[in-house]
Amino acid sequence: MNSGIHSPLGQDRKPPRERRKVFTYGRFFTALAVVGIAAISIYPTMRPDKLEKPEVARLEKKTDPIVDQEPVPDVKTAESDPTQFDKLTRSKPTDGANVERQVMEDGSIVTKITPKDRNKDGPVIIDAKANGPQDVKAAAIPDPDLIEDTPDGKLPVISVDGLRSFERYARPWSGARGTRIAIVIGGLGLSQTSTQRALKILPEEITLAFAANGNSLGRWMPEARRGGHEILLQVPMEPFDYPDNDPGPLTLIHANAPDQNIALLHQSMAKMTNYTGIMNYLGGQLLANPSALEPVMRDIGQRGLLFLDDGSSAQSLSATYAKAFTMPHAFADVVLDGEVNKAAILKKLDELERIAFRKGTAIGVASGFDESVDAIAEWAKEAGDRGIEIVGVSALTEVPN
Repeated sequence: MNSGIHSPLGQDRKPPRERRKVFTYGRFFTALAVVGIAAISIYPTMRPDKLEKPEVARLEKKTDPIVDQEPVPDVKTAESDPTQFDKLTRSKPTDGANVERQVMEDGSIVTKITPKDRNKDGPVIIDAKANGPQDVKAAAIPDPDLIEDTPDGKLPVISVDGLRSFERYARPWSGARGTRIAIVIGGLGLSQTSTQRALKILPEEITLAFAANGNSLGRWMPEARRGGHEILLQVPMEPFDYPDNDPGPLTLIHANAPDQNIALLHQSMAKMTNYTGIMNYLGGQLLANPSALEPVMRDIGQRGLLFLDDGSSAQSLSATYAKAFTMPHAFADVVLDGEVNKAAILKKLDELERIAFRKGTAIGVASGFDESVDAIAEWAKEAGDRGIEIVGVSALTEVPN
């Protein structure tokens, strides 16, 4: 038997079978893909503009840069001495960054945030709720974004992002739409003894108004704020029987030139910080005079403050100008201590309750007399049992759109 192993090398072998070339779609598309990738890779090098940015990146952009201010300066607080808090720095969440916003042609806004070096030593208070009401732990520290340094002192201003003192220093409330009452005790700061007693006795829900002509307001403000109170600044204004009834040296008078009254107003405003708004002290004549009242209300509104009218003058035009300048405004419903007698004040508080149950809200005002403080403190203890929530006056102000 002759097997292939015994045959001479290269002889008696069958010629190799010729392979047939087979066309398949898979091979065709694979080759096409390879050619396409190669073309895409080569194309940019053949373009005259090589790897320039797309045309959309060269569109002219309208810019409206909003850059955070430099790190917040040291802010004095007042735990025991209002001059001894220079080592604490208050900071917003974005104070460690530069924030730039660009308004694109289609109206969209692109925000760019980059780190910013901090050049201050010492601890920093990070206020994570910097666009809302202050936490009570920091309530005695003025928000530097809401302060303007002037020759008269520190005056309130609206921050670059639109935050107002009216919002920042407001006392938080539950948000429930039940029966709500705000009570404002005014005239504080005029008597050291009465002011100290009011701060000790009155519950934190009561709003406190400090007289611009009072004493030691730099001491009383931190104490009131740490106690949880919302506060107002009470500005003296000309009454109808002026000068027989003289509110004091900073009184705004209707016969003054507008810039004179604004200068006096600013001197009052600089007496303290952290207040949500202005309340009149007397003022029947000024509140009823359009030419005198208009510039005063305009300035108050432009500084992000509310205006509380104590309701003592039926001729007051404050609501008209508040609406015109879209500023927060409120009227007091009842003067509680027209008769300085505890029993009479409690009756007035009953009247205030009836108004509140009828229309949902009410505002009462009183002065810091001992009788007024005692009656209001006693009433406040039981108000919650009757379904009443006591709120800061800012919660009951009308805020025009």
